[in-house]
Amino acid sequence: MDQSSGHRKIALEEHFMMPEFVDYWSRTAINISPGLFGKVRNTLEDFGELRLTGMERNNIEKAVLSLAGPGVQAETNTATAVKMAKICNEYLAEQISTQPGRYAGFAHLALQDPLAAADELERCVKQLGFCGAMINGQTNGAYLDDDRFSIVWERASDLDVPIYIHPNNPADVPYMYNNHPELFGPVWSWTVETGNHALRILFSGVFDRYPKAKLILGHMGETLPYQLWRFDSRWLISNRGDMTLDMKPSDYFKRNIYATTAGVCSDEPLRCAMDAMGPDRVMFSVDYPFEKIDEAGGWIDSAKLTEEERTMVCYQNAKTLLRL
Repeated sequence: MDQSSGHRKIALEEHFMMPEFVDYWSRTAINISPGLFGKVRNTLEDFGELRLTGMERNNIEKAVLSLAGPGVQAETNTATAVKMAKICNEYLAEQISTQPGRYAGFAHLALQDPLAAADELERCVKQLGFCGAMINGQTNGAYLDDDRFSIVWERASDLDVPIYIHPNNPADVPYMYNNHPELFGPVWSWTVETGNHALRILFSGVFDRYPKAKLILGHMGETLPYQLWRFDSRWLISNRGDMTLDMKPSDYFKRNIYATTAGVCSDEPLRCAMDAMGPDRVMFSVDYPFEKIDEAGGWIDSAKLTEEERTMVCYQNAKTLLRL
């Protein structure tokens, strides 16, 4: 690889699509300008020259691929969800096999059946060589703090692999978005939904029960690193009097939670995430093809970081976490 094209990188929120999942994906059309939605389908379905050339140009040595959401998180039939998740994972494994040095994968899981999801995660890690799982938000109104998903957290902890929560729409549309459709989607509501999902997990004690659990959040941590001091200050006076945690909320961000730069190419939130969570908790990503690969690559190569920090963010943190 041409080392003159920037710092060596691993990217781990990089999406793909397969024809059987387009109907699920189309449910996010409500969030995107009608004239733009679907324009990236050909790019999503490409695993060859287009994707690899962009990676080469930006010195991205490996991309960890995941299905563009919501996938089976939007499926109401449990048996169908379980079947489709396996189809997705087999397809991804086949694509990775064509470029094993360049691609890795996150498993797609049908949380409608938690035991089946845990078993599929184990199969994907042990047999297909995947790095963990990506969950596209809530599944029929259920979030990952629900006790029924304990088996999934237990299995992920035993396998020592992370769960990446990717944005999706909530189960209903809160009135706060009324008459402002621009806020419902990537501009704002996906951040609110995903950040809230992560806080549900933290405050429900998942990380106390499974201290080795690892959670990844995209988009610089969905604004949560900015609020760590306030979480520590306010949770003790919250109106949930029975709440107990083994550590301060901010401590879990430094032990259990990681953030990627996916979808944010800006020095200020990068600095905040690194300073708040630790420089070993933040990892480069593009959010390909929904963000421009050259913009993301060029930005991180010139971001105001020390070279040691740049190595950690661009490459070493992901290599260590995902054991690549």
